[in-house]
Amino acid sequence: MPDVAYILAVLAIVFTITLALRAIPFALLRTLRGSAAVAQLAVWMPVGILAILALTALHGTITADPHARLYALLAVAVTAGVHLASGRRTILSVGIGTAVYVVLVNAF
Repeated sequence: MPDVAYILAVLAIVFTITLALRAIPFALLRTLRGSAAVAQLAVWMPVGILAILALTALHGTITADPHARLYALLAVAVTAGVHLASGRRTILSVGIGTAVYVVLVNAF
């Protein structure tokens, strides 16, 4: 069994590294807050992440069951429509789009 001092030293090092890795981005962001690049990233990053997630999920779905292609496209259209109609509420649109897809796949 390792010595107590050794365990405490390891925990102190882990704590320091973790704290630094979590604090450094906030410290850097303070200096970049007025940057045009950061403003553009704030606008496009959520959209890009959702697009990548959607494409990954749709690729897996379409390759697993080619008949689900139409259902997936309809669900994407419903998701986009709800998103634009509901004032860009992401959780609402993704939830309704997912529900539409699940209903279409299981009902037909």
